[in-house]
Amino acid sequence: MKKPENAPLRFATLSEAHRALGLPSPLHPLISLLHGAHTPAESGAHQSHVLSFYKISYRPKLSSRLQYGQGYYDFEEGGLLFAAPNQLIGGTEEHVEGACAHFTLLIHPDFLAHYPLAKKIRHYGFFTYSANEALHVSEQEKELLLALFKTMEAELASRLDEFSQEVVIAQLELLLTYANRFYKRQFLTRKAVHSDLLQRLEETLADCFRRENLLRRGIPTVQYLAECLHVSPSYLSDMLRTLTGQSAQQHIHDKLIEQAKEQLATTGLSVSEVAYTLGFEHSQSFSRFFKTKTALSPLAFRRSFHRN
Repeated sequence: MKKPENAPLRFATLSEAHRALGLPSPLHPLISLLHGAHTPAESGAHQSHVLSFYKISYRPKLSSRLQYGQGYYDFEEGGLLFAAPNQLIGGTEEHVEGACAHFTLLIHPDFLAHYPLAKKIRHYGFFTYSANEALHVSEQEKELLLALFKTMEAELASRLDEFSQEVVIAQLELLLTYANRFYKRQFLTRKAVHSDLLQRLEETLADCFRRENLLRRGIPTVQYLAECLHVSPSYLSDMLRTLTGQSAQQHIHDKLIEQAKEQLATTGLSVSEVAYTLGFEHSQSFSRFFKTKTALSPLAFRRSFHRN
């Protein structure tokens, strides 16, 4: 079967990625650190692609845009971009003229096997952020991160011994810990952006919880809210958790309980009818959910409310 013309390129190994960049084979088959701007040597140089490994890329000031999924991000200010295996990412929309040097770290999941980081790395939400949610770093943070990249570069270029992998794993974990710390800082320092996002979230939730919308669409999901707000689900939850202490799912549940309490307290609808208007297919599911969140059954809540 002929491959579609615009189908993304797929790189199963680091060696395939190196060949696409016109580079010699990596020194290690499972981890590679590229230093400097590299232009793909194959045709379709800027075609979207899917990697079978993790990618961490530092990009300084660039005048082009990087495609990620269906969106674009202007990297003019520079920063760190993270991608997990099997994510769709794209080449630059147009040719990069005079691109500054940068670091790109490629890590195959097998390199992390038998280390705690193999499991821990899957819990870093920023590996599933969209490109418009890249990590912006201050000058001081940039110097720290670049120093870490250079230390890893030196280690990977040195003669391998029994400690080499352990040292690189430790350096990688430190890099990810700093990235996590700087993302938390970014959520707090970009208050104007996130205040607007919070306001739009509340407006979107209010629209979702209008009775006719609940009956038509059902209870909103985190994925649906993220799409409405043009952010990734992981970024939305991480941002909310940092600013409010609750995830996006918890926000949805709180709104659902708020609506349920209002209907139980102010209407004569039965529990089954309340469940139906809130988008639950079965009243038993609603009753279990309500009791889990409030420690009272819907009927017990109604009785206690009217006693007051």
